[in-house]
Amino acid sequence: MSKTGLLVRLEAKPGKESEVESFLRSALPLVQQEPATLTWFALRLGPASFGIFDTFGDDAGRESHLSGVVAVALIEQATELLALPPSIEKVDVVASKHFR
Repeated sequence: MSKTGLLVRLEAKPGKESEVESFLRSALPLVQQEPATLTWFALRLGPASFGIFDTFGDDAGRESHLSGVVAVALIEQATELLALPPSIEKVDVVASKHFR
């Protein structure tokens, strides 16, 4: 059951939009290997705006994800790809429905 989550907002530098989208697409297989990550969505919110929404069963799972390979890669590439530092918000899930 999803209890905690992350809402991450990313704003691509001009001309880097396709690279940010490619980065997000390439992250999926890595996140699929994280047993504590219950759901993970990469989103395009606008021409240069992107987001990630993911959920976890508890705070330990969320913290594990925050120190995982995708988070580290995002921080390492942020200055090259992003106009602003990533906005990372810890959220609590108040209701959800998972489809199988």
